[in-house]
Amino acid sequence: MSSEGISLQVTIWISPENVPKFFEALLPVYEKVIAEPECTFFEYYEDPAEPGKISWVENWSKSAEWLLQNQIPKEYYKEYFAITEPMFLKPREFKILKRVGPPFTMFKRENGGLRE
Repeated sequence: MSSEGISLQVTIWISPENVPKFFEALLPVYEKVIAEPECTFFEYYEDPAEPGKISWVENWSKSAEWLLQNQIPKEYYKEYFAITEPMFLKPREFKILKRVGPPFTMFKRENGGLRE
């Protein structure tokens, strides 16, 4: 019951009025990240009970070490960080988890966003 890869789970807090600006800055980087062959899943979430609280999950087919050494330093993150980090009301929270994998993984086409 072991799977290669990790799940990066991140939460940030920004002022609700900055949410559209955040997603505008995010979109070009998001498109580049999901084009990376090692990125196997990426989805964003908003907390309806706490406007401005945004979370996301990224699954990667590589290790945490690989993510920190090879993915995070990529040039295309620099402008995104420069625009979005000043919006943060408090430090981002994140954790890196080891994926359990099959048989405890599932994604239905009806969930939307399936890309091949």
